[in-house]
Amino acid sequence: MRTMSPAPSLLERPVYGFTQVDSLLSLRAGTARRWIDGYDRGGRHYEPVVRVHSTGDPTVTWGEFVETNLLAQFRNKHVPMRRMRPVVERLRARYGTYPLARARAYVVDRQLVHDVQEDVGLPKGLALVEVLASGQLVLTRPAHAFFATAEFTEDDPQLLSAQGADALVWAELDGELDPDAFVLRLAPRGRANAVRLDPDYGFGEPTVRGRNIRTDVLAEAVRAGDSIPSVASGWSLSIEDVTAAVDFEASRAAA
Repeated sequence: MRTMSPAPSLLERPVYGFTQVDSLLSLRAGTARRWIDGYDRGGRHYEPVVRVHSTGDPTVTWGEFVETNLLAQFRNKHVPMRRMRPVVERLRARYGTYPLARARAYVVDRQLVHDVQEDVGLPKGLALVEVLASGQLVLTRPAHAFFATAEFTEDDPQLLSAQGADALVWAELDGELDPDAFVLRLAPRGRANAVRLDPDYGFGEPTVRGRNIRTDVLAEAVRAGDSIPSVASGWSLSIEDVTAAVDFEASRAAA
């Protein structure tokens, strides 16, 4: 059965503000604005990493959010943005806007991604593609963490289509990953967890998978004194779903 690639308009859809992005990705205040739209310091203008040029637009598209999410994973591993900037720029020159939110670079053109990484000096183990002893180009663990629908094993560390996986949804063609697919939604705690970031639900705020029920609403009900089983019953959710929502909101508050 053929499913079409997500329309490019999804990546262009305005979803968040900069402050929301900082909160959702646990970034220091102002980081999303600097990465996405650039900044001025000491009389000098620094161009953004995500956008081609600064626009002053305070709204963040879904594609920009997906790319910022990936950049945040590398920043958490102490990879400076000065190293990530040329990676994004060169991949953008090849694929157009939102190159990190497209599957093609990781599925079809791994050699290009590998060469870019080598040129900019990404630390070993933090790159997106690595070379096995056999010379085979495969995705690294950080990349597989990003592609949450992928199945990863030591024997066959390839990006595989995952039937029924709903953490990150990529269009499939006859049961195979469509190289032209885009990211539809994110699962910040992994695909086994109920929490989703989906532009079609809750205005992109964290919700319970497949439902327009925000995690902060569920967590607030529990904080107000309702038990998790009663909240689950009232919203026709499982106890596991409500527990995941409460735990997620607790981690956001502690960040």
